[in-house]
Parts: sequence; C-alpha cells; structure tokens
Amino acid sequence: MSALTRWSLVGATWLIILIVLILPPLLVLSEALRDGLLTALQTLADPDALSAIQLTVEMTILSVAINTVFGVLAAWTISKYRFPFRGVLVALIEIPISVSPVVAGLVWLLLFGSQGWWGAALDRYNIHIAFASPGILLATLFVTFPYVARTVLPLMEQQGRDAEDAAMLLGASFWQILWRVTLPDARWALLSGVLLTTARAMGEFGAVSVVSGHIPGMTETMPLHIETLYNGYQSVAAFTMAALLALMAMLTVGFRAMFENRARRMAKAGGMEA
Repeated sequence: MSALTRWSLVGATWLIILIVLILPPLLVLSEALRDGLLTALQTLADPDALSAIQLTVEMTILSVAINTVFGVLAAWTISKYRFPFRGVLVALIEIPISVSPVVAGLVWLLLFGSQGWWGAALDRYNIHIAFASPGILLATLFVTFPYVARTVLPLMEQQGRDAEDAAMLLGASFWQILWRVTLPDARWALLSGVLLTTARAMGEFGAVSVVSGHIPGMTETMPLHIETLYNGYQSVAAFTMAALLALMAMLTVGFRAMFENRARRMAKAGGMEA
C-alpha cells in the first residue's frame, strides 16, 4: 500500500469520526451554552429535570446490578456446561440487540397495561407496572441484558473448567469458585460489560417511551425529558439535558476504554514474563 493511499484512508477515517462522532456533541454543548452557563445550570434545577435525572440514575443502577448478576450466571452456565438447546439460549440472550426497543415496550404494555393480559388482575391489587417505575425497569433490563453475558462469555469459555474442578475437589462451594476462581480472571471483561450496560441504560429511549407513559416529573427519564423540552420549544433546557446525558455516556465509555487498555497492558506484561 502506497503512502498516499495510507494517508488518504487515515484522513477519511478522521473526517468521518469528526463529522459523525465529535461534531454532534460539540453542537449540543454549543446550543446548551447559547444563553450562558448560568442559564443552562438553572434549567437543570427545574423539578421535572431533577426528577428525570434521579429516575435515570435509579433505573441505571438497578438494571446494571440485576443484569450483572444474571449475565454472569448465564455466561457461566453456557460456558461451563454442554446441554440441549445451548445454542438457542445464546441466540435468545442476543435477541435484544436485534429487536427494536419499541417492540419490547409494546410487549410489556401488552402484558401489564390496563388493557393488557394481566392488567385487570394487577389493578385489583393496586399494582402498577406499566406507566410506572417497574415498567421502566423491565424495559431497561430487556435492552441491556446481553452486554454483560456476551462480554464475559468468550473469556469464560477460554478459561475452561480445570481450575474450577480442582477448587470443587478441595471443597469450595459454587459461590466461592465463582468469586475466587472464575471472576478474578474475567474482571476486566466483566467491568467492560458493566460499563456498556450503564451507557446503554442511561440512553434508552424507545422501550421506555412506550411503557412509561411519558408523565413529566413521574415517569420521564432524561431522554424522554429531552424530547418533552424540545417539543415544548425549550431548546436551551433540552440541549442542556442532552449535554449532561452525553457527558455521562462519554465518561462511561471513556472509563471502559481506559480499563480495556490497562487490561491489554497487563496481559502483554504477563506474556512477556512467561
């Protein structure tokens, strides 16, 4: 490959990154600060904005915690055992990646909405899932479920079962084996999956929009509140919230890249020592 071709490819790559990845956040930040930093910060002090931020943080923490536990257990089961329909289980775990989030929201609405299959029974016991926090959590869990499992699964398959079988022969329990034998070697992959789940949970819009009811101050997460503000011609407030959400997502992705680079350096150093 000639030097001209190589530098042309590098230049084209940077141009695409600049237009698609760097320019949009800069424009959002510019619009947020159009009337000054103080005005932008004041929009975040609005009760509906604070409620949206709080709900987003709560749903993110809960969904990450739940999907981390079940993702690790799913990856461990699939990687350590061979059983009928194992491939089907892997495909099912990956479904949220390919299915539109709006479809997931409609499914939860069909099940738990007031006109849904179980809506009348839930109403009798004053249990609210659709248009309430539980529905938002279910929608977020669905769209974020694959990330921990699929990130950890290849590494667990590479580990094999020798060390775990030895620990079992020495009398270790399942949780001791998982915590002290399996996860220490998979910690960087697990952390990467957790951060991916975090970023995805914070920015989810489609499924949450359908199942939440879009109620300001009650069931609006940050992405939904941005839409409400923008449709209400409150552009500075909308872009300020969008800038905050983008900053949170970029910090999460930045931490993931930092930890992955550290993991690669440690793996390289370990290979050189060996």
